[in-house]
Amino acid sequence: MNHRSNINPQLELLKTRKSVPVLAMKGPGPDAAQIEALLGVASRVPDHGKLAPWRFIVFEGPARERAGDIIAARFIALNRDADAGRIEIERKRFLHAPIVIGVVSRAAPHAKIPEWEQVLSAGAVCMNLENAAHALGLAACWLTQWYSYDEIVMEALGVKSGERIAGFVHIGRHDGVVEDRPRPALADIVTRF
Repeated sequence: MNHRSNINPQLELLKTRKSVPVLAMKGPGPDAAQIEALLGVASRVPDHGKLAPWRFIVFEGPARERAGDIIAARFIALNRDADAGRIEIERKRFLHAPIVIGVVSRAAPHAKIPEWEQVLSAGAVCMNLENAAHALGLAACWLTQWYSYDEIVMEALGVKSGERIAGFVHIGRHDGVVEDRPRPALADIVTRF
């Protein structure tokens, strides 16, 4: 039997997924059909009770600049002594990748579905989004950053009361090689009951 016939291409693809630093990303970004496919795949996650305890906010084109202005304004309010260079870093947070998709967790108390399971479902959405981008040959990076925890910034970006950001997934292209980070040895993280 040919050993190559036993190779599962989907599993081999997943073995190569790596986060690409946003500063290394460039355009063009995914087109409208690819964005729809990415969001569709991202939403195919375990969801106890079919609650869809998450939603998306898509930042593309000029919306990325508007988001950066909001982040920079809040940063200035919190850091009156910040220099122009640091303020510019904050202003450009959403400009490195051609598209940023905010995954919003809508986890809430429920009579039957633990809130923790709803939160985990939103995390699974972020991971599916990263895997889908990788499958399309795109680069992706799941980040939060300080502003994800700032209520004023989140409200200005469209996050409602009671919601939280599970992550901002930056998606673009990357031509270079991304070094793989060390992964834990299975012997260090696996036990058997």
